[in-house]
Parts: sequence; C-alpha cells; structure tokens
Amino acid sequence: METTNDLFTSGKYFTGCNYWASHAGTNMWRDWRPDVIDADMKRLSAHHIRVMRMFPNWRDFQPLRIHYGGGSNEREIRLGEDPLPFTDAGQAGVDIVMADRFAEFCDLAEKNGIRLVVGLITGWMSGRMHMPEAFQGKGLLSDPLVIRWQIRFVRYLVRRFKDHPAIAAWDLGNECNCMESVSHDTAYLWASAITNAIRTEDPRHPVVSGMHSLSPTGVWSPEDQGEILDILCTHPYPLFTPHCDTDPLNEMKSVLHSTAESVLYASLGKKPCFVEEAGTLGPMIADEPIAADYIRACLFSTWAHDLRGFVWWCANEQSSLTHTPYDWDSVERELGLFRIDNSPKPVAMEMKAFTDFADNFTGGVMGDDGKAGNTLPVYLKDAVCILTSGQDIWANAFGSFILAKQAGLDITFAWQLDEIPESPVYMLPGLSGLAAIEGHVLKEILKRVENGATLYLSLGNALLSPFSSFTGVKVKTRCRRTSADRVTFADGTTADMWSEIKNQYEVTTAKVLVSAEDGNPALTVNQYGKGKVYFCAYPIESDAGCQNGVVSGDHARDLYRFYGQCELKNAEKIAVSDSPYLCVTEHKKSDSERILTILNYTPRTGTAHITCKGYQLKEVLPLHGGEASGTDDGFNVTLPGNSGMVVTVEKQSTTHHLN
Repeated sequence: METTNDLFTSGKYFTGCNYWASHAGTNMWRDWRPDVIDADMKRLSAHHIRVMRMFPNWRDFQPLRIHYGGGSNEREIRLGEDPLPFTDAGQAGVDIVMADRFAEFCDLAEKNGIRLVVGLITGWMSGRMHMPEAFQGKGLLSDPLVIRWQIRFVRYLVRRFKDHPAIAAWDLGNECNCMESVSHDTAYLWASAITNAIRTEDPRHPVVSGMHSLSPTGVWSPEDQGEILDILCTHPYPLFTPHCDTDPLNEMKSVLHSTAESVLYASLGKKPCFVEEAGTLGPMIADEPIAADYIRACLFSTWAHDLRGFVWWCANEQSSLTHTPYDWDSVERELGLFRIDNSPKPVAMEMKAFTDFADNFTGGVMGDDGKAGNTLPVYLKDAVCILTSGQDIWANAFGSFILAKQAGLDITFAWQLDEIPESPVYMLPGLSGLAAIEGHVLKEILKRVENGATLYLSLGNALLSPFSSFTGVKVKTRCRRTSADRVTFADGTTADMWSEIKNQYEVTTAKVLVSAEDGNPALTVNQYGKGKVYFCAYPIESDAGCQNGVVSGDHARDLYRFYGQCELKNAEKIAVSDSPYLCVTEHKKSDSERILTILNYTPRTGTAHITCKGYQLKEVLPLHGGEASGTDDGFNVTLPGNSGMVVTVEKQSTTHHLN
C-alpha cells in the first residue's frame, strides 16, 4: 500500500501549532482534563489551525520500572509494581489508561477539524528529559534494551490508531537527537529501527523526521534522514541556529532563515520539507506586533518556495505552570499563540489570515483535491549551490540563499559527495581549507562547464588546485589581510570588502568585471570551453550568512551586486525586480501565464519595478495591502513592510492591461 502524503502535497500549504494543554503543559496526560483540551482545540480551529503536532509523553505512556534482585542485578521489567499484563498494551509496556486518553484526544481533534502529527518518542521536551524510570542512565538511542521497548511502544500506538481519521503523520519524536550523543552510524540505525517499526504497522501515513540541526557532515544528516523517512522538517529558531540571532526579527535575514534552512534540507535530503517548529522565543526577542510581521513574512516566503507548512511553537502560554521545565527555563513560558487568558495574540491572527489567503488562492493550477486553481505551481530555479568541506557549511548556504534572493535568483543545494544534479548554473561559494573540494567533484563540474554550463565561485582561505587554468586568474602572492578593499560596481556604488587572506592576482585570460581601488580584481569572468567561470575574490556568502546588519537596514553592504554582475539567471524566467528587498519567486502556470509571488522582506514600505517584457498584468492578489499598476514593460508594485502579493501575468497578445 502506498504512503499517502495528502498533508504534504506540493503547491499546498497548512498552518499549525505544537500542542500541550493550556492547564498542564507536559503534565497533561497525568492531569487529564478533556474539557480544557476541547476548549483549546476550539480556539485553535477558530483561528484556522488545521494541524497539531502533539506528544504522547514517553514517561507517562510507557512507565516501565526495572526490579532488581540480589547483587543489584536486573531481574524483571514491570509496569510500576505490577507484572506486564498479557494484553497488546501490556506486552508493549504501555499504560492502557494513557492509551485510552490518547484515543479521546484523537476524537477531540477530529471533532474540531484538526489533524495530528504524532511525535512518538517524546523523551526530550523543552529542556527536560522525560524517559521511563527503567531507562534512566541508559543510552536512549543506543542501548538494545531501550530500543526494543521503544519499538514495542511505537508498534502498539501506531497499530491501534493508524485508522483514526485525525492521524495525518507519524513523527519519530521530539528532537530525539537531544536524548543522547551518538555516532553517525548509531543515529542512522536508531532512525531506521523506529521508522521500520512505524511502517510495519502502518504503510499509509508518512513518517516525519522530527529532528533539528542537521548537517551533511554531522551525526544527523539531511541525506540520512531523507533516505530513511518521507518528510523532513526544520526547527528554525534564530536564537538556537548559528549566525541567525544577528538582525532584528522582521529584517530580511531573519525572515529568510526558515525558508533557506528548509530548502537546504529538502535539497540535500531529496524529500519534501516543512517548518515543524518555529517561533520568536518570547517577548525578549520581539514584541507582539513585530512577531506578527515576522510570521506573516515567513508564511508567505515558505509557501512561495514549496515548503509544505508552518507549525508554531506553541499553542498556549505556560507562564502559570510551576513544574519543570517551566520552572527552570523562562524561555519556555511565553511562546503561545494564545495568552494566559486565552485571548489570541497578533501571531494567531496572522496565521488565520494567511490560511484564508492560501485557501482563497484560485490563480494556480488544479490541485489533487479537484479544486481548480488552488495549487501554486513549483517555482523556477536558477542554480545549484554546491557545499563543500573545509567551510562553515550553514553560513555559506544561508549567505548564498540570501544574496541569490536579493539578486533575483532562486537556488537549491547539493553536497559535494552526493550526486550533483544537472543544472545550467553551478555555485561554489566560500571555498575554504586545504581540501576545499574533492578533486573528482571539481573535475566533473568543470566538464559540465566545458559543455556549456556556468560556474560561479568565491574564495575564502582555500588553497585550490587547479585554479588559474579555469578562472583565468593567477595568484602572485598571498598574505594575511591588514585592511579592507574598496570596490566599485558598474553603477558607481562602492563597498568595503574584507577577507581573512589577501591574494594579489594577475589576470591571464579572464575579463575583469569589478576591481578594487588597488587594481586587484574583485570579480572576473573567463571563457572555459563552451561555458563561463565567474570568480569572486571575497567570501561574500560567509559575510552575508554570519555578520549582522549586512543584508538589510542602515548598514547593508549590497553584496548581492556581485551576483548581479554575473549571468546566472534561468533563461526561462521572465520577471526581474529592481529592488533587492521586494523579491520575486516565479511560478510557471502555462506557456502563456506566470504567477509571481512578491514579498517585501523588510519592515519598511517598499516599491519596485518588475520588468517582464512581453507580459502584462492579469490579476493581483495582495496579502496585507499593497498595489500594482501596469507599465509598458511590466508593472510597478508597492508593498507594506513584511507583506506579500501574488501577481498573475500573461503574454500581451491574450488580453488588455490591468491597471
């Protein structure tokens, strides 16, 4: 039987939240109050929260205890003091009372029109471990005894509830990579064991990773998770993600975080991805109006980039709770969509408004549900960004994504040791270290350039071999930098550029596109076979990814202009924005129509001219205000801060201008 991914359909979108009951938080299964949970769900449903990620607390659902004999030897595992009953639940070590409460929870969700993503192994939550007493001191991801009982627990719960209409997907558990520090191979085996246990009982529903902080060189990698699971996810909190707690929450870098990280995971894992946990982490990060601006922009951006949904952390405030982890961690207390008096925050209102917007979108193509025009076509991509060893992988990926977006480009990612997708354009940002890139990988990329592809690369501190033969630039000397370079672009704007290493270059066969004041080339282009190689002398992607205030705001450095000097755009695309902050994502509806999703990634009202020669306005759908007016070569658009607009354009021969 095939897996059904109806919740994660390309071009569709859902909003949701993570849930613990408003009265009890992580103790809700012990302090069971279905009337409170029903009221919580009614509020969520009224604000068009369609999906809830929920958690059967492992400590409560499988309350196993080891009984010891003489010499402190482990003699028997029991449910508390009682032998394991000869029932399905008992032999799985599951408390039947908790399982019955889970059934009631599912019924309440169905009643309120909410679908559930179930985080099965919830041993880690909000800064506290919640493992069964029997497993304290054991390896929660590596001990064979623990894994055996995890498998039994998972199989029982999935088997019992797989046919409940509220179930949308199974999740391995909440950030289980926080439960134990393990090896790469152990992580792979554990994820495989739990996934296989789920699929043994339920081959229909998709299985979600539930993990965070993935990296191609990490213990938990997007490639492994994509191989094992059906759906990947991100938990893009700015405070906990490297280089992301740098700019105000409603500025471009912060808004693009969830999109960039999710596109990275989807690209490397080759599976759909959604934002499974996100939030501001409370009023010390941003006040309620700023948080609302932030979520509005994040929702629009992730929708436009074919990320399947956005799930807020979490449903309710927990500031009245006195048990741990809430007594320990102040950051866990004020994260809800609803205040302690159950009134909605502006974030909840924005999620409701965006759900209405996406539901009412009728300018797309027919969806799997048979509704004409409600599916957003997949957006057009320009380049594949290849990430390499020796560099800060996330900094370069994040910076590349930001600068590409500002330059009117959309990129996907590949890891250098994975199969490199076919593409007309390849990017090698911020090459660094003695290894820099595997020789056979570089050779394969250059072969594709010889056959007509384009390559862009920028240099960190790498010692790259070969180098001059394809860049047309030769290194004369190398030293540690003592001062910044001032570079001047074609339009007369300047930028101060810094890098760890100062190379003095001699141009051989390349053409200089941008120079520093001392005459050193900053950006060059070289013919290589049938293709071209662009070389940037500065690690601009790392700067954009790491540094604060570089991307937008009063001290923005306009690093995207380097990309603007290169021919990297997909020839199939027709739209160009003259603003680095009002950015276009282009979706091909048909040979005669394009859908343009336009987002103002800053908190300031912005204007842009969108050039799309040969096309004219057909339909304008603003998210939160704004206007568009046709011109001879496209249209002008004005958007409030952190807001978006969907514009449909069609070839001029088919209709009249819409002004």
